Amino acid sequence: MTEPTSLPTPNVLLHERDVHGVHRLTLNSPASFNTLSEAMLTALQQALDAIAQDAQARVVVLGAAGKAFCAGHNLKEMRAQPELAYYQKLFAQCSRMMMAIQKLPVPVIARVQGLATAAGCQLVAQCDLAVSVDSATFGVNGIDVGLFCATPSVPLVRNMHAKQAMEMLLTGGFISAGEAQARGLVNRVCAADQLDAQLDELVNAILSKPREAVRVGKALFYQQREMGIEAAYQLAGQTMACNMVHDVAQEGVQAFIDKRTPTWRA
Repeated sequence: MTEPTSLPTPNVLLHERDVHGVHRLTLNSPASFNTLSEAMLTALQQALDAIAQDAQARVVVLGAAGKAFCAGHNLKEMRAQPELAYYQKLFAQCSRMMMAIQKLPVPVIARVQGLATAAGCQLVAQCDLAVSVDSATFGVNGIDVGLFCATPSVPLVRNMHAKQAMEMLLTGGFISAGEAQARGLVNRVCAADQLDAQLDELVNAILSKPREAVRVGKALFYQQREMGIEAAYQLAGQTMACNMVHDVAQEGVQAFIDKRTPTWRA
């Protein structure tokens, strides 16, 4: 059961929130294959900013309507304004939106029901988790029109081995959903009629865990990834110590000792 968010969002993006704190964002421009137009980027940023302010938010599911998940940037919009300042502003706007996904204190799961290419593939890579139908394909094929997918390369190389990412970036070649899973771009691949069941399984697993532990865990995960190993261990140790004194960990450990189900207090 879902209820529409009270925050106004453009029609290009649908936003629902259920009673459990699960936000569902749906790219809703199927005629343009859900390209990341200026309107779409603005709508996504507004939605992510609103979710960041929701103290009861638990999970975000990012999906799309139509046959394609997302075909990247809107090339017609880009071609209409051939100016460096415009392109700098556009890619900065997109990068802010991508980073907003990482900065959210809750996991973001991509629900991939079709093609994800260029910045659309970037969007999948930027999400914390991804579930895909087995018929989906993934690519960073800007090189086909003379544009190296520089910004998509940032999360892509953080999802898969460098040479695998570089091959996709240099050739524009697409990979199947199965190959995307093997390379680490998506977590699960399934038949179309199983997509929501697989997604719900992940969502419910996250909902069963304490919000505070998930919050500190996600923040630590991305922060330590950019550090040297010694600094990463320092940060991780401090994070675990702070997590351990929190009520949820104290209760969880005591419940384990008592051989009972924990009663989360946060």
